[in-house]
Amino acid sequence: MEKVEYKERSSVGQFLLRLVVGAVVLAITAFFTPGFTISSWLSLAIAAIVLAVLDMLVNMISGINAAPFGRGISGFVLAAVIIYAIKFIVPGYNITILGALIGAVIYGIVDAIIPGRAM
Repeated sequence: MEKVEYKERSSVGQFLLRLVVGAVVLAITAFFTPGFTISSWLSLAIAAIVLAVLDMLVNMISGINAAPFGRGISGFVLAAVIIYAIKFIVPGYNITILGALIGAVIYGIVDAIIPGRAM
């Protein structure tokens, strides 16, 4: 029974780590991506939560990891779609389609550099 509790804590810890690192990576991506703006820290925090939840749901449903460089073209396209779709959920988060494509590349590069994102 302790093993189950340990796994549950581990998955919650992984989600929180994914959330924090995702917020940092998302902020850096928005800074370097033309056509991508996040208007406030609150919008960034909400976008990071939405990004982590969408990434987790897509991974659970399809088994595809939305890491732009982790799964080839399918991961890249999925990352761009998720980055773009957040625009419709989070106020203060604006991105163009071209910005989402460029953002997926930048997100993948920054995500590969920053340690701690266990996917």
